[in-house]
Amino acid sequence: MTKLVAEQGMPALALTDHGSMYGVIPFYAAAKQAGIKPIIGVEAYVAPRGMADKEGKQDADYHHMILLAKDDVGYRNLLALTTAAHLDGYYYKPRIDKELLARHAQGLIGTSACLGGEVLKRLGQGDEAGALKAADEYRSILGDGNSFIEVQEHGIDDQRRVHPQLVELAALDPQPRTGESDA
Repeated sequence: MTKLVAEQGMPALALTDHGSMYGVIPFYAAAKQAGIKPIIGVEAYVAPRGMADKEGKQDADYHHMILLAKDDVGYRNLLALTTAAHLDGYYYKPRIDKELLARHAQGLIGTSACLGGEVLKRLGQGDEAGALKAADEYRSILGDGNSFIEVQEHGIDDQRRVHPQLVELAALDPQPRTGESDA
């Protein structure tokens, strides 16, 4: 994949494995060899209550979130998050929570992810206020310029239905856009 990305003239490629970072080392080496910038990340599972909570279905229903390392500090924080998710938060999946994310937010960029993300789940349930609250929480945790509303198009009706609301949420984003990150 890295060779194809380089051949297409793309300067960078991200890897965001679900809940883990097992592919990081080979991906990094392949990206460097292909002459493109590797962006290291993870599609994290965020526990709805807390990562220590492990009671029935209420704690098995986690939220997806994309986290990307901007720099070496962010990379170390991704390692800390995924390690804690596997050792302390594992319940059906390796989970983190917002409290842990806040302690390890430095050097990270986050996006609202797919339909499994908290913001999109809440919009899908008709809970616009809850979606806004979740987006604001992630903006607060990750800091100015580090939290983004993600819009995906995979031909899924539910995605198309929430796109206008996602655009509205992004427009409410108080963060200034100052250019590219170090990622």
